[in-house]
Amino acid sequence: MSLDQELAYISATELASRIRNRDLSPVEVVDSCIERIEARNPSLNAFVYKGYDDAIKAARAAENALRENQEVGVLHGIPIAIKDLFDFKPGWVSTLGGIRALENNVTEHYCAFAERVEKAGGIIVGKTNSPTMGFRGTCDNYLFGPTCNPFDLTKNTGGSSGGSAAAVADGMVPLAEGTDGGGSIRIPAAWCNVYGYKASFGRIPFIVRPNAFGSTTPFLFEGPITRTVGDAALAMSALAGHDPRDPYSLTEQIDFMSATTRPIEGWKIAYSPDLDVFPVEPEVTRIVERSVRTFEEAGATVEQVKVGINRPQNELSDLWCRLILPANVAAFESMKDLGVDLLANHSSDFPPEYLRWIELGYDMKVIQFFRDQETRSEIFDSLQSVLTDYDLLVTPTLACMPVDNADDGNTLGPSQINGEAVNPLIGWCLTYLVNFTGHPAASIPAGLSDAGLPVGMQIIGRRYNDTDVLTASSVFERLRPWAESYSVCRNRHT
Repeated sequence: MSLDQELAYISATELASRIRNRDLSPVEVVDSCIERIEARNPSLNAFVYKGYDDAIKAARAAENALRENQEVGVLHGIPIAIKDLFDFKPGWVSTLGGIRALENNVTEHYCAFAERVEKAGGIIVGKTNSPTMGFRGTCDNYLFGPTCNPFDLTKNTGGSSGGSAAAVADGMVPLAEGTDGGGSIRIPAAWCNVYGYKASFGRIPFIVRPNAFGSTTPFLFEGPITRTVGDAALAMSALAGHDPRDPYSLTEQIDFMSATTRPIEGWKIAYSPDLDVFPVEPEVTRIVERSVRTFEEAGATVEQVKVGINRPQNELSDLWCRLILPANVAAFESMKDLGVDLLANHSSDFPPEYLRWIELGYDMKVIQFFRDQETRSEIFDSLQSVLTDYDLLVTPTLACMPVDNADDGNTLGPSQINGEAVNPLIGWCLTYLVNFTGHPAASIPAGLSDAGLPVGMQIIGRRYNDTDVLTASSVFERLRPWAESYSVCRNRHT
């Protein structure tokens, strides 16, 4: 077995330990990672930018640090991917999700994720695919095309962090960045059978400029996508912590690793099969209802609840689209200040669904914005009411199974589920409501369908009780391990 095959499905935690113990060198780990990406990526289209030269240079520096017995970080020598959206590393291309006019757009600053993983010794090997401006729950764009699901190459990975989820599931890297404005960590985690963790708002700094306050409508996040809960906790050890550049950054110090060893005996867990208003495919419901009962084996009580949401799901998905429009409009206006008018000169780079919404964004009135915040407050109150009485709220992550990839760069989600119309951009995602509220949440692999496709289960915690989500996730992983499911990816033809 070649080294890239041997290391492909080793956890980041084990890799970090073996590197620190000199059983493996950062150079050979990064070389094997690059070899696997080169062999596997052509069939998946997960990586869209390869930063190999920088990665090899960083690996050599990491090896020298060990040789000189320097103090090293928790991610020392670990190959990691970041996302090609609003995610940056100096000198690397950023296309904001496959905008053709930005094919050669080089940025000279860091996003918080890239900055912190490098500070912890992680080695960023490249950037992964995402949809244009992140404005949908699938992963496709006109520049790079869709990312294929490693469990079925005809299917989509989900988005917007679809390339990251595919790369982790396929053993290219053990850890990748997701960003999450409506579920973009949790959606692809669900469809690619990996673990996606979105912390409480403020737990991981989110650096936005020129508007330092631009990460609240809806709440925006960066976070880890991994194959194990322990690796997410390890990543959080590097990512979390106060940053004075983020006005919402939390100062509290948390031991994320110890959270993975706690019991949940005596916990009360609420289960909602549909958040009251979402149509959900029967296969998804069947798998999640079976999986949520796992917590009872660990001594918790599971009760099905009504969340108290009274508005139709299509009204709520339109609300999400409107809430995120100001950030999109601001991005275009900032680029205009730099002399690039993407909408005027390159409108064909954007899907028609996006252009319709961005036009509404430019015309939106202040009164609409404030009414939307009132509706958002209703959702916040509903989740808070449940989580006052229960330690966790569990739901399906998504309402449907992975969709087929389109051949025109414009893959959409379903327009109907169980005969009910849904917004194909995000209306089938039970994730975006948590971006209205800022609660911590994760998508955990709940099992495979009869057709061998992944289903995710969403675990939502009380605000700022991030460790509860990790604890419950770790208990579930011990009782219903999913590592064997990656044999589907390992054995696929490339």
